[in-house]
Amino acid sequence: MGDVLVNQSDAPPVESAEEMVGQFQAELLTALPEWKKRLAENPSELGELEHEVHAAFARGADLLIAGLLAIVMKQATFDEGCEQTRRSHGYALRRGRMRQLQIRLLGGLLIWINSLYCEPRRSGQWKAPPSAVGLYVELTQFGFGKACSPALESWVTRQAALCPSLEFAVEELTRQGVRMNIKTVRRISLRCGSGLLALRKHELTAWREGKLAAGSELKGKRVTVQIDGGRTKIRQAMREAPRCAEETNEEGLVVENAPGRSKKRPRRTYPADWREPRLMTIFVHDEHGRMEKNTRATIDGTFLGPDAISELIAMHLHRLGASEAASITFVADGARWIWDRIPTIVEAAGLNAVPIHEVLDCCHAAHHISLALASLGLSDKERMPLYRHYRTLLRNGQWRRVVEELSELSQLHPDNDKLLTEIAYLEKHGEAGHLKYPKFRQQGLPLGSGAIESSIRRVINLRLKGNGMFWLEESAEAMLQIRAQILTGRWDARLQEMRRLLAHDGRLDWSWEPRPMSIKNERAAENVN
Repeated sequence: MGDVLVNQSDAPPVESAEEMVGQFQAELLTALPEWKKRLAENPSELGELEHEVHAAFARGADLLIAGLLAIVMKQATFDEGCEQTRRSHGYALRRGRMRQLQIRLLGGLLIWINSLYCEPRRSGQWKAPPSAVGLYVELTQFGFGKACSPALESWVTRQAALCPSLEFAVEELTRQGVRMNIKTVRRISLRCGSGLLALRKHELTAWREGKLAAGSELKGKRVTVQIDGGRTKIRQAMREAPRCAEETNEEGLVVENAPGRSKKRPRRTYPADWREPRLMTIFVHDEHGRMEKNTRATIDGTFLGPDAISELIAMHLHRLGASEAASITFVADGARWIWDRIPTIVEAAGLNAVPIHEVLDCCHAAHHISLALASLGLSDKERMPLYRHYRTLLRNGQWRRVVEELSELSQLHPDNDKLLTEIAYLEKHGEAGHLKYPKFRQQGLPLGSGAIESSIRRVINLRLKGNGMFWLEESAEAMLQIRAQILTGRWDARLQEMRRLLAHDGRLDWSWEPRPMSIKNERAAENVN
């Protein structure tokens, strides 16, 4: 049975919620005369006074929460639930010992909770795995994060993800009465992101084992899957910068530096390379190929490579019930890593009985016509009429005519490899059936990849990509997951699922080894056999 303490770590335990309400009422009545006087003397201070009053009531709300926690933790049924959580945990735990932890609530109030901490069992027949972590049983019942309440964890993480930087997040939290340093904000937000990634890995593992239940969200719906990649700078390991000796003349004086100024010492630095996070979005479209109103897309992404995002797409399609969808349309640009993996995605997700459509984004196809004409060295006055003519033919499904006429032009420029490459690009996608735009329009399918382009901008570019912005891969993966859930309106539901998982298994390791998903791998294996 744990205790809740307010104001200081050695204070008497809270006995009831009424006690906390009484304390708040006394504090409120003490501050009320001063508020009256200040506003009467200077009405222009209403803005500042509003913040003070709201901060006071936020403290009162936290006091009430502390009282409610104290009541619940003294009930016998709560103790039974704690013991059941310990016994049914994903790996063996010891009986544990009491520890006191400092917890911050949503309004900024600090409380102390005495909670039973159970270490993983490291020996014996039922010993826990090496990666197992301990469990604060009482705190887990309420869904507490790392030294913060569930609501505060959610709020801090959202601020860290939606603000342009952690510095701005700290400033916004301070304005709302929650004072945290930047390290605390980073720790809370990245731990929450790691928890969401652990949930994703848990679902992926269950799907691989055939234990992930199929939902019904996409049942009978016209579904679109769009895939693309973004750009983010990822930091590498820190290294010492090379030290450069100052140049001196024969008299021993520094040659380049001005007299009286010392040369700056080199600092530690790190290399930062551009990496391509792969992103996917799944949504329901109407008869005009547009996203249906009052529906929510599913967005996910990863830095682990094309096989990883392909496996995630298959898992999400299964989880959302795409095997009972009316149709599924894959829309993307011409990146080979996408099209080589779509057949494997369809098979892995069990979509063989669903009508599948593959569409090359019309704007990307037209762009390759422009590149082909630009390789001829034509002026804008000569090129634009040809471009409009070929673009119209392409949109009308006459891609063969476009290829034939461009091929005739290539005969006049036999050494133009760029033109031949663009012709081969259009011919390849035309033969694959990706350019049947009149038929796609007739069926009400989307012809463009605007949804994924918008998702890359909102999820990645506005937070993970910027001048002078570098990320550790683990941090970037966590932030990408957080923003994907927030911007699709699935944040609260996924957070609840994450907390249920962490109550059963507190490990936050989220990385996994993706399976080969490209059809090239399958063909290579067949050739070997």
